[in-house]
Amino acid sequence: MAKRTSLQSAECPVARSLDAIGDWWSLLIVRDAFDGIRRFGEFQRNLGMAKNILSARLRTLVTHGIFDLVPASDGSAYQEYVLTEKGKGLFPLIIGLRQWGEAFFYEEGEAHSRVVDREQGQPVRTLELRAEDGRLLGPEDCVRVAAE
Repeated sequence: MAKRTSLQSAECPVARSLDAIGDWWSLLIVRDAFDGIRRFGEFQRNLGMAKNILSARLRTLVTHGIFDLVPASDGSAYQEYVLTEKGKGLFPLIIGLRQWGEAFFYEEGEAHSRVVDREQGQPVRTLELRAEDGRLLGPEDCVRVAAE
């Protein structure tokens, strides 16, 4: 298999982020972590991934500081994968992908899970990008500029 090109030194923050995430399996692992999964076997059962692929993805996520590997919370000999602050920073991305998928990959009325506010039980609002002054922004309203 060909070695993947590293993007960790790329000028683009999207490219650097993708270097850490790697592929779609990694985002599904992070999604499951937000749902409370912490152990290798739980990830493997929930995702149906081959153990070698899961092991490689988890190792990469730990190396990039997205997960910490810690002793099991129940005092057993197992270890658990816990999201770091960097990992928790992926929450808006996971929600954004979820909302995009709901908008474009489900038929009207097709059943799917929902994300709700734990305290109120209400659906989470659609993510929006806003300017410093509060204006709603779309792609036509933004431009990438070189760093100074």
